[in-house]
Amino acid sequence: MESNFFNPEWQALSSALKGTLHTDTATRTLYATDASVYRVLPDAVAMPKDADDIRLIIQFAQRHNLPLIPRTAGTSLAGQVVGKGLVIDMSMHFTEILECNTDHGWVRLQPGVIRDELNRFLEPLGLFFGPNTSSASRCMIGGMVGNNSSGTTSIKYGVTRDKILEAEVILSDGSTAVFGIKSADEIAEITSRDTLEGSIYRQIVALLSDTTLQKEIRDQYPDASIHRRNTGYALDIILQQSPFTKSGESLNLAKLLAGSEGTLCVVTALKMALDKLPPKYEAVICAHFESLHESLLATVIAMEHSPYACELMDKAILDCTKGNIEQAENRFFVEGDPAAIISIELRGETREALDAAISKLLLAFRESGYGYAFPVMYPPETAKVWNLRAAGLGVLSNVKGAAKPVPFVEDTAVNVKDLPEYIEQFEALMAKHKQKAVYFAHAGAGELHIRPVLNLKSKQGRADFRSIAEDSARLVKQYRGALSGEHGDGRVRAEFIPIALGPIVYQALVEVKNTWDPSGIFNPGKIVNASPMDTDLRYTEGQTAFKFPTFIDFSEQVNLQEAAEACNGSGDCRKLHTTGATMCPSYQATRREHDSTRARANTLREVLTNPSNPVYPLDSEPLKEVMDLCLSCKACKRECPSSVDMALMKAEVSWQYGRRHGFTTRAKFFGAFHRSARLASAFAPLVNSILSVPAISTFVKTKYQIAPKRSLPPFAVRRATELAKKYVTMNPEFVLYIDEFTQYQDSRIAEAVAKLMHALGYRFATVYAPSARAYISKGMLHDARITAHHTLKKLEAFMDNAIPVVGIEPSAVLGFRDEFPKIVGMEYKPLAEKLAKVSCTFEEYFAGEVAKGRIGSDRFDAESREVHLHLHCHQKALSHVKYTKAILSLPQNTKLKVIPSGCCGMAGSFGYEAEHYELSMKIGEMVLFPHIRKTIAEAVIIAAGTSCRHQISDGTSRKAVHPAELLLDCLKK
Repeated sequence: MESNFFNPEWQALSSALKGTLHTDTATRTLYATDASVYRVLPDAVAMPKDADDIRLIIQFAQRHNLPLIPRTAGTSLAGQVVGKGLVIDMSMHFTEILECNTDHGWVRLQPGVIRDELNRFLEPLGLFFGPNTSSASRCMIGGMVGNNSSGTTSIKYGVTRDKILEAEVILSDGSTAVFGIKSADEIAEITSRDTLEGSIYRQIVALLSDTTLQKEIRDQYPDASIHRRNTGYALDIILQQSPFTKSGESLNLAKLLAGSEGTLCVVTALKMALDKLPPKYEAVICAHFESLHESLLATVIAMEHSPYACELMDKAILDCTKGNIEQAENRFFVEGDPAAIISIELRGETREALDAAISKLLLAFRESGYGYAFPVMYPPETAKVWNLRAAGLGVLSNVKGAAKPVPFVEDTAVNVKDLPEYIEQFEALMAKHKQKAVYFAHAGAGELHIRPVLNLKSKQGRADFRSIAEDSARLVKQYRGALSGEHGDGRVRAEFIPIALGPIVYQALVEVKNTWDPSGIFNPGKIVNASPMDTDLRYTEGQTAFKFPTFIDFSEQVNLQEAAEACNGSGDCRKLHTTGATMCPSYQATRREHDSTRARANTLREVLTNPSNPVYPLDSEPLKEVMDLCLSCKACKRECPSSVDMALMKAEVSWQYGRRHGFTTRAKFFGAFHRSARLASAFAPLVNSILSVPAISTFVKTKYQIAPKRSLPPFAVRRATELAKKYVTMNPEFVLYIDEFTQYQDSRIAEAVAKLMHALGYRFATVYAPSARAYISKGMLHDARITAHHTLKKLEAFMDNAIPVVGIEPSAVLGFRDEFPKIVGMEYKPLAEKLAKVSCTFEEYFAGEVAKGRIGSDRFDAESREVHLHLHCHQKALSHVKYTKAILSLPQNTKLKVIPSGCCGMAGSFGYEAEHYELSMKIGEMVLFPHIRKTIAEAVIIAAGTSCRHQISDGTSRKAVHPAELLLDCLKK
């Protein structure tokens, strides 16, 4: 079938669905990959709204022999959700928690509910869902069932399969079924039916009653002591149930769905068992070791002390965290240069019980002689330790060059006592292939995520990919281990299931698949009848980076293509606003894959890998479309473990597209704001008066496609440099940098900063120069470069004397550190790098002076104030909230609350633009606006960014002030 809406069959299906159907190339490209190494372009993507939609899709697939691939967050590492056919995205509409029974400890929900969102709902009830993957902030329960996910807590709370009580499904013939605990009488009744459900039960009963197969299952499946065993279908678990094991629990085929990877049916609702919240008091021992082998021997000791988590990071992982802004801060507990660190979580009902458990384990380590440092972390620092560990997958993408740590043998699990010996054998296997691997994750569960470093663009790398995978499968079989512990078989391991389970058991798996899905429409090629694991790879043999000149210097990432390829698909950008994350604001508001950072990186990678126009590769409408809702908030640079800087890439894409097609009148207007503002400010009273006339305001908004509901900020009657000049002195200790937004609109803030610093005894100069921020955000990079050269020359004298350049507007001054060195060209780059070293925000400089003891609380009053802080996105990404918190805490009796908001939604000109206004306000409504509306009228709202203050005003009718304004107000007279 042709994959476009001109095909009447697709049109008919689209019209019949309550949800949506997408057959455009741009959408299909976004769903061609997951977090694995595979890429297959699907025929279409459906986002069903209810079970009726799914039934229609299944019937359509049966008529046209079309594969169906159920998908939630798309973070699978084994290629489970990659393939031809029609992808069913359950993450958009199947997101409800349907029922919760606190007395019996279970919850009924739809498959698109995010694991951490579920636990936020459950926490007030004293319950939680135990399995906890590193992707828990965006992975969904349906995907966790499909993969039988485990995570850090499996050693205490088990795996997803242990929690599944019941599953409501739609079978391959469109019929519905509810799989759950069944008595003997119920089984007899179901097997008597002439239905697909009846056939499924008859087949399972017949299959597992075969004594020869029973013996094979008991002999061939992974050792039952390994709780992370996820290879093939869970026939070993079903065999333990009645009627096959008389003393077993009642038959529950829902258990068979855990780990089935969407190959048997489509799940529409799940009933999951819950656990009581863990003991209140917690600590994490971060044990440091001189060798990987020593750390694994110590793991065996740690597991004798009933930890709640026991996770490993090796030196390669730890070194990668140095290159990520957020994770570099989370390394605070690392001492020296360890070969490995094991993070061991202990808990207790009382602090005394916890301390006793810590002492006991530390004594055991010291008596064994293992380890050289054992820092103990308590909340809130424990969260930072686990954030560092959870970033393990993503930070590996920071490895420079074509050879990357590849996920394909990373999911094997063995008995924890066998782990030291098993890893020794695996290292010998690596040496045989002249390879080194990266090791991290679930040491306490006998499962290390092992990543050989391969170049899958080379012939040798692809050959090693296959041979190492096969050798690994045979090695894990020697230890009766699991080929897959938690990440599933997918494309990467399914081919080796016959090695892992033997031919007789494998044939039983095929029979199960054929009974449930006779036409083979559900996610074919996963678990059984797999394609070779080295086909359909994301990269082709001999592929080289597509070389074309970029305006921006991407040498830190090697080139633009490698910058895009750094995205590994782990989906950190799909976190919701409830997590406190800033990345990615447009996705948080829409929950569409199209609007995620991952989608933008995938699309950019696609157009660079397979350019339709080799001369102008970025002249791409799909790329332009997917970049449109990027707010350039910079959050991805910090929060993405791979440090994907989509704002920088968007600027390049906008430049390449604009120079080919021209920049819009609106882009030129906003980009050259400093010019029009300079003219307007010369006649500020008149201009402000004219713009307040509704007809004229409407004309201006129409001309520049500004949202009708958006207010236009007034121009300052007196410019910032004029207001601040009376405080300027000789021999400056710093230079107060005034940007175009402060100069022409927020001049009162410059005056407040100048008056404050003068009162505190500081000498300073002032310099006005445009920041080029607006030009950069619009992709007008040539103009941005010229502007940057002008600004560099104006500030050069201060740089030569190493005088700090202190900025008022965060997005302006932080651009000196971030973008300037990348856009100014080679001639000016040394000067830009010099400026980057001396540039800082007002908050950073002031906090530094506080730390030196030059400014203290004694200079400020002790009046009681309630202060609520919203931090600018660029400060979150490129600076830190600690600086603002430090200076706002100087006045005694200030009750400071940091608003847990992400982006405000304005993002420079984004929120002004007519087509973006509604989304802009929706982003504000997620956290920021509701929080401010709940504050008392006397509360002070702090926002350093001019865009943030404007957005707060438009969204809440409250005035927000700059931190300097509050400090000036608090200054003792």
